[in-house]
This record gives sequence, C-alpha cells and structure tokens, in this order.
Amino acid sequence: MTLALLFPGQGSQVVGMGRALAETYSAAAAVLAEADEVLGLPLFRLMAQGPEEELTATKNAQPAILAHSVAVLRVLQDRLGPVAMAAGHSLGEFSALVAAGALSFRDALEVVRLRGEMMYAAGQLRPGTMAAVLGLEDEALEDACARVDAGICVPANFNSSGQIVVSGDLAGVEQGGALFIAAGAKRVVPLPVSGAFHSPLMEPAVRGLREKLELVSFRDPAFPVFSNVTAGPVTSGARARELLVAQLTSPVRWATSVAAMVAAGADRFLELGPGSVLCGLNKRNAKGFPCTSLGEPADIDSFQG
Repeated sequence: MTLALLFPGQGSQVVGMGRALAETYSAAAAVLAEADEVLGLPLFRLMAQGPEEELTATKNAQPAILAHSVAVLRVLQDRLGPVAMAAGHSLGEFSALVAAGALSFRDALEVVRLRGEMMYAAGQLRPGTMAAVLGLEDEALEDACARVDAGICVPANFNSSGQIVVSGDLAGVEQGGALFIAAGAKRVVPLPVSGAFHSPLMEPAVRGLREKLELVSFRDPAFPVFSNVTAGPVTSGARARELLVAQLTSPVRWATSVAAMVAAGADRFLELGPGSVLCGLNKRNAKGFPCTSLGEPADIDSFQG
C-alpha cells in the first residue's frame, strides 16, 4: 500500500493532549520536553492541564498541536515503513514538513509560535471572523462571495464537498451568510476564532513570517508534501518556504490536496496528532481508502504498520 501522512491544524487542541503519550512513551516525553526548552515556556503543562482558554489562544494552540503531532511521529517512526507523501491542514503543513525532514522540529516550533502571535496581532489590527458553510458546493459559494459588497468575505478552507469555511470582516461574513442560505446552504455556523485566517485581513502578518522563515534552514523534503495553497506536491525546500508565507492569505485547498494525493497513488492514510478531523473529512475526500487517526497510546498500540 502507498502510505500518506496527514497532520491536523488549529482547532484540534484539547486539554489533556499529550499527557498519556508522555507517560507511556519516552520518545514522546522527549519531544514535549524539547518543546518546553525551545520555547522557554511550560507548553506541556498547558497541554496536559490547561486552562482551556489559554491553550486555545492561537500562539499556544499552534505549537501544542505541532508538538503533539511530532511526538506521535517519533513514537511511530520505526513502525511506519515507507512514507510516500504527506500533507497538513494549515498549521499542520509545518508538521508535514518536519516529518519529511525539510524543517527541523526546533525551527518549526519557533516559527509557529511567532506565526500564532502574528496572526492574533493581525486579527486585533484588522478584526475579522470565520464561519463554516455546510451544504453548499464550491462554485456556488464562490459566486455568493463575489456578490458580497458590505465588506470582505472569501473562502478560507475548502475542507470537503459541502463543507467550506469562509473568512472576512464582520459585515462581509454576515452578508455572506445570508447569501449562502439563499443559495441553498443548509447552515452557516460562526466559528470562535481571533481573526480572519486565510484571508486578506492576515496581510499584516505576512512580512514578519517571511522574515522569520528567511532565517530558517529548509532542505528538500524526503517525500512530497502537498501544499495548502496549490494542492500540488512540493519537492523543494525553497518552494516550501514561499508557500508557507502565501498560505497566510490564501485558502486551504484541502479537499483538492487529498484528491491529488489519491491521484498520485495514495491508498492508505494516517492522521498523526490530536483528534480525528482529517480522517472524518476523508470519508468524503478519499472515500473507500482507509484512514486511521493516531493520537493516543491506545491508537498507537493497536496500530499495525
């Protein structure tokens, strides 16, 4: 079978994450201890004990999810066998690049911590929001977004057929919501976020992220990592760096990315990290292909490589 790895993004964090991993596997404990040391803060304690409000803060959630994903990866690395390709949802693209050897874990931690801080600051400077739109296909949603004239409303995450997230300022997303319902959407669900991620409102964060990434060493990945921006395979470290910057203001083309992985031969998926969101989406995005979520010791112990 041709194995593809998937790595979750922000929103998969939960209080208690990583605690059982660290208690069960020394490799996971070492990863989480390294995260504390690199960032100079008690990230693992925050992951394990909360409080939830602090863990959910963008600057903390992003390194927490990265650390959890890499901890699972390190525990499993001798059992995975050959990996053909990988992808990560938004923040998860950093985890995928670490898995492919394009980016060191230490560098990734520093970058995603800064990324989270800058995304929050951009949200304060240019306030915005996000909403999930259920039951509307891509083209109908994009047509509705194009008719919004009260503000900004753009597609942010093409997660699966009939599940798209939009992003923009408050007036734009509110008007968009009414247009989506009129176009046939079943529901529009506001999301509890600190800014309009993957939209033009994130532009204030672009320069700082680009400058930080220019200081970081990128290597060519050992296997292709499918980009959120292009939904295509990235085989160059320099190109991976460029696309991580572009990702801030571009939609996450997740459904297309997974379809492209299937077209490239992927027929088995493993989701490494907290939760099972991506395997849930794969029920539509890669129907008929096995997807296993591995985030807790029970999952890992039952895993057959």
